[in-house]
Amino acid sequence: MRDLPNDPGLTLSALVSARGPYVGTQRPNERPTRWANHARLDRVIDELARGFGFQSWWPASTPFEVIVGAILTQNTAWTNVEKALARLSSLGEITPGRILALDREHLREALVPSGYFNAKTKKLLAISEWYLAVGGLAALRERPLAPLREELLEVHGVGPETADSILCYAAGRATCVVDAYTRRMLARHRLCDGELPYESIRRWLEERLVDDRFVYEEFHALVVRAGYQHCKPSPACDSCPATTPVALRSKRARAPNRG
Repeated sequence: MRDLPNDPGLTLSALVSARGPYVGTQRPNERPTRWANHARLDRVIDELARGFGFQSWWPASTPFEVIVGAILTQNTAWTNVEKALARLSSLGEITPGRILALDREHLREALVPSGYFNAKTKKLLAISEWYLAVGGLAALRERPLAPLREELLEVHGVGPETADSILCYAAGRATCVVDAYTRRMLARHRLCDGELPYESIRRWLEERLVDDRFVYEEFHALVVRAGYQHCKPSPACDSCPATTPVALRSKRARAPNRG
């Protein structure tokens, strides 16, 4: 299959941060005056934004590269994804038509750094075929969101987190990405039960976040930054910009004074 003519998904991004090009919304001159219509959620996001600054997400040269990255980042660190993307790029432009035309062994070898490369080869081929068949980025931007998301979830290797990453960052749609960091942060700040089903947490967030593309993009990016550096299985709350979660603060208050 050939790439679609004039597909905006293959257009190089004009947005650049210190880390390189990224796909998303041009960051505003100032932080939003409000992130969420929920006081405590709004406060947590604002504290993360003040502490970390703008995140400039998603790191990619084109919207289609966002889609490739969303597949490759499954069950691995982003540093491994970057290595796989570099190897894939050395084989030619990262486009759906190019991926489908590649020798399968060469494609698998390029994806080795991302782990599970046999499975991810099949997933990357499936999402490339679907992307071309559906009409490229124009369709992802313009089609009604709910049925489009359901169709995307039927593509081999695409689960809810991957689908929402693609729709939010590549297509700029108002859908919230929920990952392990999101669950952990919401639970520790006693905002939402982190054990709820994916769709329940996504709806909870979408009912409360300000309906703005930049807010959706930056919210997930800030949560990932906090999760990677602070909100780990063993939390490092004292160094996190967000106010210490109530549960951990009360736990310390109950601890015996050893002074």
